[in-house]
Amino acid sequence: MGLLAGSTVMLITVVWGSCVFIGKCDIENNIAVDNKDTKKLSLTGSGVTTDTLTKYSAIIMAVSVIPFIVVQLPQLLSSTYLRQLAVLIGLVLSLALLISYCMYQVFQPWIQRRRLAYAKHKHVISGLLKDLKKRALGRLLHDNGELNEEVVEKLFDTIDMNRDKHLSLSELRALMVGIRFDEIELDKDDAADKVMKDFDTSHDSQISLREFKAGIQKWLNEAKHAGNSTSYSGSRTEKILDDFHEQTKKEHQLIVRGEEQSDEVVEGVDNPKKTSIKAGLMLLAGTLIAAAFADPLVDAVDNFSDATSIPTFFISFIALPLATNSSEAVSAIIFASRKKKRTASLTFSELYGAVTMNNVLCLSVFLALVYVRGLTWDFSAEVLVIVIVCVVMGVFGGLRTTFPLWTTSIAYLLYPFSLVLVYVLDYIFGWS
Repeated sequence: MGLLAGSTVMLITVVWGSCVFIGKCDIENNIAVDNKDTKKLSLTGSGVTTDTLTKYSAIIMAVSVIPFIVVQLPQLLSSTYLRQLAVLIGLVLSLALLISYCMYQVFQPWIQRRRLAYAKHKHVISGLLKDLKKRALGRLLHDNGELNEEVVEKLFDTIDMNRDKHLSLSELRALMVGIRFDEIELDKDDAADKVMKDFDTSHDSQISLREFKAGIQKWLNEAKHAGNSTSYSGSRTEKILDDFHEQTKKEHQLIVRGEEQSDEVVEGVDNPKKTSIKAGLMLLAGTLIAAAFADPLVDAVDNFSDATSIPTFFISFIALPLATNSSEAVSAIIFASRKKKRTASLTFSELYGAVTMNNVLCLSVFLALVYVRGLTWDFSAEVLVIVIVCVVMGVFGGLRTTFPLWTTSIAYLLYPFSLVLVYVLDYIFGWS
């Protein structure tokens, strides 16, 4: 357990901070500029930027510690039955998270396409609302936040070119031609279809005045909630629409750049079935090798500790993680050194993914052994450290996409904090 905790902590603290330091570029408009590093050691003006998928990977990493918490809580009780039950529940939960994480990786391209479609939909909303605000001879909303129906009716009449009291798809397309969606490549016909789909609640392929009012109100409410605005008076309409427009534009750019993060050309697989079987056999072989050498490794650590008088804590928590994490660390640092957003995203996604697999796969195997053999779960200090580090770095990585150089201090400080915490709890307070 010490090796698992040490490996997780080292990856998400020391290696994470080193990747930010090595991959730093100049930050302009809160985004790191590729291959531009003129600000050197500026704590706020230099750093790295990742894509939105990397944010989700960080959040998934934080969620993956839930089985640790489930297993640990009943250990505070004296009931042996509850402790064994907690181990079983933790095992089932960790296996469920492992399967869910694997499924997420399989369906990630589809999810990404759905996110891109939603981002484009939000751009249609923001672009149309801004255009209608410019056309309106007055405020779209009254000061009390209610829809200004008189202004909306005039807008409807402006768009309704044939004066039949309904908006057709061709009239919506004519409206879209005059709207600028900034630098976003958006098909005008597709945008008109999105408006028709949102507004046409009667499904008669045309929009009545009542549906137009309801659709405008719904979109304005969506802009309000996206901007976390508590009050939405007519006097603040323009500012909220501007903020909503900038937010949707940024979200779209992050998703598009995420799709372009790979330099390699994806080639088709000649024989998918054969490749899948080969991959499965290699995974099985690796698992058998790890199982065969697990006990000898533990014995070697104990014997080395006895021979050198070095505490097993130091070997399992510091020395062994240096060896087991060497491949991930070297790979991450090489990618980070290219100083590009797409390689930075790949770097941190790899780190978050490695920690997530540590938390769900390794814990599943460990809990299975504890439950089957009836062993005692006695790893409170290690569990506490894993939970603290993963939650702190997971929430931190999930709340932002740009990491200035000062963020490395948080990662670097967490490593000695973890070592001291485990040592104090184990050797001074006798938690294990």
